[in-house]
Amino acid sequence: MNTPMSDNPAPQTDFGFRQVPAEAKKPMVRAVFESVAPKYDIMNDLMSLGVHRIWKRIYITALNPRPGKQLLDLAGGTGDISFLWLEGGGGPAILSDINPAMLAVGHERAIARGHVRDLSILAADAEALPLPDRSVDTVSMAFGLRNCTDKPAVLREIRRVLKPGGKFLCLEFSKLQIPALEKLYDLWSFQALPRIGKAVAGDAESYQYLAESIRTFPDQETLAGMMRDAGLSRVSVRNLSGGIAAIHTGWRL
Repeated sequence: MNTPMSDNPAPQTDFGFRQVPAEAKKPMVRAVFESVAPKYDIMNDLMSLGVHRIWKRIYITALNPRPGKQLLDLAGGTGDISFLWLEGGGGPAILSDINPAMLAVGHERAIARGHVRDLSILAADAEALPLPDRSVDTVSMAFGLRNCTDKPAVLREIRRVLKPGGKFLCLEFSKLQIPALEKLYDLWSFQALPRIGKAVAGDAESYQYLAESIRTFPDQETLAGMMRDAGLSRVSVRNLSGGIAAIHTGWRL
């Protein structure tokens, strides 16, 4: 007896250049970041030639830390954005990530930098945040949205937890706007990065995925449209380094 084929095949999503079952992506991404967590900060410097530090400084200025204003730092990993927020004079921060291995590194760094009192650690899926409606002033997501399975769901959750008048800023790799640099950028991404990952972190495959995930992420205008569809207002885009990265801003009005 033949087993009938389902009329509703399992939904697929991207994992780098591969299509995988949507339900499989989260554990696959978790495995990537468990692998890279111990060397994550060193590798960020190598991957971006240190430029990510400049991008993050620009990003923090746009976040505009203020006393009494609370930050939700989604996909906050090892804590860079939360620490810069606190050191810039911002109010309490919630460092949130789906990956406990990344948060463990972030917690150790918070202790070393004296930020334990003003920092809360939250292990959570950004698609379903265990936070009340209209509860935070500012939401940050730096280099994390591209790893999420259901990006529209994440954006809807961000709007839900923002207070009226609150803002969301996304710092993410985006589409290069300088065609003359595309070949060089591809060589760096697909040839150099996996080799550096192998040499420094003992893991070429994870860095191959990270490079591929950048290319499959929505471009500047597509992401801006997704933010508007999620109910965010006054959406704007600022390109960094010719579009290698971009800051998207949206408000809950």
